[in-house]
Amino acid sequence: MRDPAGSSPWVLRNGHEELLIRKRYEFISIVNDFLIAIWFIVGSLLFFHEDTATAGTWPFLLGSCELAVRPVIKLAWHVRLRRLRPVGLRGSDQDF
Repeated sequence: MRDPAGSSPWVLRNGHEELLIRKRYEFISIVNDFLIAIWFIVGSLLFFHEDTATAGTWPFLLGSCELAVRPVIKLAWHVRLRRLRPVGLRGSDQDF
C-alpha cells in the first residue's frame, strides 16, 4: 500500500501477527507451487511412452487442480488480514 503522498510503499502490521500470517501463507503457497511442478513433470515423463500416456493424464489433472488452489490460498490470506485490519486499510500487493 502507498502512503497518502504516494511516495513509498508501506505495510501496516498488527504486531507480529501479520508477519506470522504472511510467512505461513507464503509457505503454503510455495509448497503448492512445488506440487504443481512435480505433477506436471511426472505427467510429462509419463507421456514419453505410449504405455504410460494414459497414466500421465492423471498427474496433469492433479497439477491443474493444484493451480485452482492458488487463488484459494491467496483469498484465504486476504480474508485473514482483513480480519486483523481496520476497514479501508490494505496490505502489500505481494502475490503468493
